Amino acid sequence: MTTSTSSSTLLGTRGTATFWQRVLAGVVGGVAGGLVFGMLMAVMGMLPMIAMMVGSDVAAVGFGIHMMISIIIGLGLTVLFGNLLLTGYLRGLIVGMVYGAIWWVLGPLVIMPMMMGMPLFTIDSTALFSLMGHVIYGGILGVVAVAVLARRR
Repeated sequence: MTTSTSSSTLLGTRGTATFWQRVLAGVVGGVAGGLVFGMLMAVMGMLPMIAMMVGSDVAAVGFGIHMMISIIIGLGLTVLFGNLLLTGYLRGLIVGMVYGAIWWVLGPLVIMPMMMGMPLFTIDSTALFSLMGHVIYGGILGVVAVAVLARRR
C-alpha cells in the first residue's frame, strides 16, 4: 500500500498548498459562506444596514458589500493560516466557526459601529442573530476551504 502526500481523509489532509491554492480556497469558501450568510441577512432585513456603510440603503448594495467582505475575510483565513489550521474537515469546521465568532466581535460589534457613529459592543437580539450568521459563515468557509485545498494538494 502506498501513501501519497496529496491524499485526504474525512478528518485530515496531507500536503502543503501553494499561495494561489490558498487564495482559491479563500475565494470559494468566502463566496459559499457569504451566500448562505447573505440569505440569512436578507431574511432578517439586515442588508440595508450593511449598505449604510457606503451611504446607501439598497439591499442589493448591502449584499454586494457583504460578499466582498466575505471574500476578504475568507482570504484572511486561508492565505495566512490555510496550511497550518485547515488540515481536515472537522478541524476546518471548528476553526472556521471560531474565526467567524472573532469576526463577529471585530465587525458588527467594533468596526461597523465605529464607521456609523454607533455605540460599540451593543449586544441585542440583532447582534445575537449576527453571531449565529458569522458562526455559520465561518463553518462553511472552513469546510469548503478544506475541500478546495484537499483537491489541490
